[in-house]
Amino acid sequence: MARTLVSTLGGNQCGPHSETITREHGAITQAAGGGARITAAKAFKLDAIVTTGRALRRHQEDLVTAREMLTDASGDDREMLRTEVDEAEAAIAELAEQYRLLLLPKDPNDDKNVIVEVRGAEGGEEANLFARDLFEMYRAYAQRMGWGFELLGSHPSDMGGVSEASFRLVGDGVWSRLKHEGGTHRVQRVPVTESQGRIHTSSATVTVLPEAEEIDVRIDPNDLQIDVYRSSGPGGQSVNTTDSAVRITHKPTGLVVAMQDEKSQLQNRARALVVLRSRLLKAEQDAAAAEASTARRSQVGAGGRADKIRTYNVKENRLSDHRIGLTIYKLDKVLAGELDEVVDALVADERATQLQGDG
Repeated sequence: MARTLVSTLGGNQCGPHSETITREHGAITQAAGGGARITAAKAFKLDAIVTTGRALRRHQEDLVTAREMLTDASGDDREMLRTEVDEAEAAIAELAEQYRLLLLPKDPNDDKNVIVEVRGAEGGEEANLFARDLFEMYRAYAQRMGWGFELLGSHPSDMGGVSEASFRLVGDGVWSRLKHEGGTHRVQRVPVTESQGRIHTSSATVTVLPEAEEIDVRIDPNDLQIDVYRSSGPGGQSVNTTDSAVRITHKPTGLVVAMQDEKSQLQNRARALVVLRSRLLKAEQDAAAAEASTARRSQVGAGGRADKIRTYNVKENRLSDHRIGLTIYKLDKVLAGELDEVVDALVADERATQLQGDG
């Protein structure tokens, strides 16, 4: 079967990727045939590859037969065979594309849940209000997708926004759907604090972290500085009479995580460790990626408006994603959690880049 698949996917069907596909398919087949232990996810993918390959071979054989018969056919028979040739060619093209997608390198974080952090950046209180809008957008999208949502921590601002909020999302495809959301998001609108009706530009940053298990990142307790203090609300007023808030500093990297939403110091500490572990995992993966691609930029950048990945123009009801040149006039629906059109376009762009050999 491997020879037939290679010939089917060669030439114009796959171009320069045929050798890569052959190598990937051989590695998977060899692992399965050699008695290697395969996880449920790998077994499912292997089954999809084999099923697609068999369908591809069947259509290829149908195409060869139809073309051979077409040379001697006439009248209605010729028309029928021409239809069969067209259908087989269309099916082969579609199956070849599916097969290439199945053999794309798997993101090591695909099976992980995520930690999302949203922060107000440039624009003062308006940036915090926009951060709250993004927070609500992702919460609504999680509900639409059937994902679990757990608030880890938040710091409300004076006018009802959030200076920072972090939450955990649990479910199938969470990372693959949301990993492209990381970066600086820019909003253009008339702030509630604007009395002259002028449009202002503000920004908020989003960081998407793969949730790290203890086995992924081991933290030496001696590397942690743990401080406890009383929780505070908008304006800095104390909202708790006990030292339940926790701030953990990872001394080797300088990363700081603070949690105060829970009344229990132990719960805040546990949540802070979850976020810290995920940040350390992401930093480790980013460092490895940077070695392979020196041109790679960090997700958030400086948080400035010039670092934007996306613009939300409220007056025009317009959303523009600057990385892929996408513009849609459905901002109200997107902010209500209807993110699929944007996410689908980003996922498609990533796959296209990988197929071109740039991934």
